[in-house]
Amino acid sequence: MGIDIFIYLAFQSYILKMLDKDQIIGKLHENHNRLADMVSGLSEKDFCETPPGKWTAGQQLDHIYLSIKPLTMAFGLPKVGLRAFGSNNRPSRDYDGVVAKYHEALANGGKAPSNFVPDPVLYTDKDAISAKLKSNLKKLISHLDKYSERDLDKYLLPHPLLGKMTLREMLYFTIYHSEHHYKVALQNLGKE
Repeated sequence: MGIDIFIYLAFQSYILKMLDKDQIIGKLHENHNRLADMVSGLSEKDFCETPPGKWTAGQQLDHIYLSIKPLTMAFGLPKVGLRAFGSNNRPSRDYDGVVAKYHEALANGGKAPSNFVPDPVLYTDKDAISAKLKSNLKKLISHLDKYSERDLDKYLLPHPLLGKMTLREMLYFTIYHSEHHYKVALQNLGKE
């Protein structure tokens, strides 16, 4: 990892300790649009090429779409529907805590469940996947209007790799998840 990206990630980590709803929305926009725009701007060769056993840039983008789609649906549920997942009895982890938990899960062999593993993606589908991701992100952000800061720490959702998480933690994960796959796509292209 280059020193510039290391400094950037350290700075990102510092400013993302505990974000309020407006800051979360800003980071969701920033990270997801950066990934979608980067992938959309790739040549066909770069879009489809990857080291053996790795996802293409198109698959990285599709994975993020597949990951955000159920989250958008969950945030669209009535609050009473979220009670089925239990209620929180601890403080929400900060951003660094969520990222550390994710890295620990990956280090212990954690992988994306099959319903989040993307199929091969054609170059001709890149704009459609980007549009679907951005549309779902817009819906997710519009659903956030009905949640207070307190609600983000009160309600829980199940994460397939990390277990039950508060809504705030899920949003932190979602912010980091798109950043993670952005970096992986760049690494796979030899551009980092």
